[in-house]
Amino acid sequence: MQNLLKNYRRYLANYNSALAYALLGLAGGVASGLVVLAFDLAIRQVALLCGVGNGGEGFEELPPVLLFALPAGGALLLGLLYWPLKPEDRDTGIVHVISRMHSHYGALPLRNALLQFVAGAFALGTGQSGGREGPGVHLGGAINSLLGQRLGLPNNSLRILIACGTAGGIAAAFHTPLAGVIFAMEVIVAEYTVAGFIPVILAAVSASAVSRSLSTGGALLSIPTVELNSLLELPYMLALGLCCGTVIALFIWILGRATRLSNWPVVVRFTLAGCFTGALALAVPETLGLGYDSLGLIINAQMLMGTLLLVCLCKTLTTAVSCGLGLPVGLIGPSLLIGACLGGAVSIAAHTLHPQLASDYPLYIAIGMAAAMGAMLNAPLAAILAVVELTNTVSIAMPALLAIVAASLTNTGLFGQRSAHQTVLRQLRRIVPDDPLNQLLHRTDVTATMDSRVVRVPLLLHADDLEPLLEFTPTWCLVERDGEDLYLVQGKELLDWLRETLAEGEAADLAQAGIRRWTIAPVPLQATLRQAMDKIRASTVEAVCVYERSRATGKPILHGVVTRESIEKFGLERL
Repeated sequence: MQNLLKNYRRYLANYNSALAYALLGLAGGVASGLVVLAFDLAIRQVALLCGVGNGGEGFEELPPVLLFALPAGGALLLGLLYWPLKPEDRDTGIVHVISRMHSHYGALPLRNALLQFVAGAFALGTGQSGGREGPGVHLGGAINSLLGQRLGLPNNSLRILIACGTAGGIAAAFHTPLAGVIFAMEVIVAEYTVAGFIPVILAAVSASAVSRSLSTGGALLSIPTVELNSLLELPYMLALGLCCGTVIALFIWILGRATRLSNWPVVVRFTLAGCFTGALALAVPETLGLGYDSLGLIINAQMLMGTLLLVCLCKTLTTAVSCGLGLPVGLIGPSLLIGACLGGAVSIAAHTLHPQLASDYPLYIAIGMAAAMGAMLNAPLAAILAVVELTNTVSIAMPALLAIVAASLTNTGLFGQRSAHQTVLRQLRRIVPDDPLNQLLHRTDVTATMDSRVVRVPLLLHADDLEPLLEFTPTWCLVERDGEDLYLVQGKELLDWLRETLAEGEAADLAQAGIRRWTIAPVPLQATLRQAMDKIRASTVEAVCVYERSRATGKPILHGVVTRESIEKFGLERL
């Protein structure tokens, strides 16, 4: 079994090993589908314990006292749960996943995932305004990353595993595998490669199959088949896109301002968010929770324009404040509800002004959802595929694309806002480089440029040590003393010096050798070239030695050497 796993790791080290990554995608999709279903069940159970019916969506039926007390008290308890934790242990959600993919090479910690599951379920079950999809993305990516870490897989494969978990999380939540795939590549990985698509597609399909098989509630959203009546409606679609872009820009502006308070005590931040949500819920109970029951009412045209605009405003304010102040909830679901409210309002206006021209209400609602989601995430392709899959209508793509482009341009061009996740990352001062060179180094295993012709030599060499060196003719010699690796020297230079020195005596002290010494730092065999380069820069060394810890003895096994020059040459040859 160990030999099989070792061979599998070797195949994964090559980013283009399609079959090895396909198996990874299937396993990752099943794992993410199961954890998303478990998270949804946990939300429902918490809500049920709090007296909320209708599958955790019946907050509107609560008495006024509980409308305020439930989110306010729940946020206070969450703050007390977070209070003893270190700041780095409190990170959750999509921002955490994106940040760890770059700063920790895809290694997502178990403690953050457990916090996301417990705290996220408690937050949404007690009525905090947010969505479950962001936590689902974190949980799907985390369970796959933890699986890869447990098996000792190369770090470049952890990126694919996280993408598989992300796609699986979206596919399991909405039953939209195509949207899940594009979301993972567009938002999380921020890169499109043929080798990367195959495992992510398999993960999305398998997660959706798990969700469809085990979920008793069917699809999360049920939107009837829709169709555009006339091209003369396109001005309404353009107006809908402008409205969605404006509201999403307001959302992201509030989100950024709230994130600036991240240095406040966590108990204070959470309690403020819960009290703010509870206060607005006294006037608009639909503010609380996931809001998918309200979304169903909107699709069935059971809300008036005034109510639609009020729900849109309250959901925008409460979710932006809650996410900005750090509550472990997502914003994808709220963006869909905001877009649906605006779509319903524009639909009412269209039916009032041009009743014979306007299409059915669900068309405007679906397009509003796509426009708001696309602007919120800066992910137009994921948004358009989501609406196509939810409505089972390809013909909706043309008007939806117009609205998505209008919303995205309004948000970024007119109001100068970034996507929600980029805004939070920037406020937290977390640099996430996405240039082609960084992407290449992140997905390339350290063995791609590793020189394995390296031997260890003691600091004090004798004449008997020269013959093995001459037979092997190593490129590098790692000088050690009492089991401690000191520095590298080039094999040819060392041999030339040894021939001269040992001809005059029986021993040679390398400390006296007048040859160039290369400073070194260690990296694990699972490392990527990005990790090796970061280690070289952080330790101000010239090369890294690649080690693997022996399972039998626990001692490090030397595999090879990677220099700064070899990494730079690799990048120049492929870009």
